[in-house]
Amino acid sequence: MTFIESLAAAWQNNDSLLCVGLDPDPARFPPHLAGRADAIFEFCRSIVDATADLVCCFKPQIAYFAAHRAEDALEALIAHIHDRHPGIPVILDAKRGDIGSTAEQYALEAFERFRADAITVNPYMGRDSVEPYLAYPEKGVILLCRTSNPGGSDLQFLDVGGGEKLFERVARLVADEWNRTGQCALVVGATYPAEIARVRELTGIMPLLVPGIGAQGGDIEATVKAGRTLGGTGLMLNSSRAILYAGAGEDFASAARKAAEETRATINRYRAPAWPARRES
Repeated sequence: MTFIESLAAAWQNNDSLLCVGLDPDPARFPPHLAGRADAIFEFCRSIVDATADLVCCFKPQIAYFAAHRAEDALEALIAHIHDRHPGIPVILDAKRGDIGSTAEQYALEAFERFRADAITVNPYMGRDSVEPYLAYPEKGVILLCRTSNPGGSDLQFLDVGGGEKLFERVARLVADEWNRTGQCALVVGATYPAEIARVRELTGIMPLLVPGIGAQGGDIEATVKAGRTLGGTGLMLNSSRAILYAGAGEDFASAARKAAEETRATINRYRAPAWPARRES
């Protein structure tokens, strides 16, 4: 299946718009994992196995693995997800952005070495820097649009002509011109519900990866109501630290599951639109 097909199936099968971000910080691991050579893999594997039936996707952040020379653990983790939890897509959060020849190598790394189903990409070097990822027609390409950090407004809210903001131009370009594989999505932060609604208006049913709920304090109700599609899907709401570090003892995975259950339930409370739903392709 393609990334979009897998995502749509997970939305339905797990009744979930929740994405669990895998950002392993050994300084925050439970004491019983301290000093173990496989601590990063074991921590993330335990979280994955405890929450896989509650999510629509997982999102490992590559920097948290690379900083600890744990790229092999990342490879093993993605392989574990594909093997033990088939159908749950994996997004490699790498935010790559470089010229075409270098982008080809980043695409090779993401899709052939790590076997991710999708990757986050920075669009600000233009279409030719995105094309190498689109050469993999079944893989997802998730482009930064309106990010959740306060400094995102420094550039993303600039007027690029006729009152159009830069993030709006990105959304329109991706939806109208760049999405030749049908596997593109956009990153829009939960801290800006009005911009989520605007991106939804510009892009139709294109999936949106939404960081910023959980530890970053994004309002779930406002986010879901702004970004849901007519059928009550269309979103991947990412929570990382609030789920990963819900517990600090040997029962950390059980605590993570409880936090994921509560987050999914809160999200689902606001999924149903106020108008009759229609079937979406």
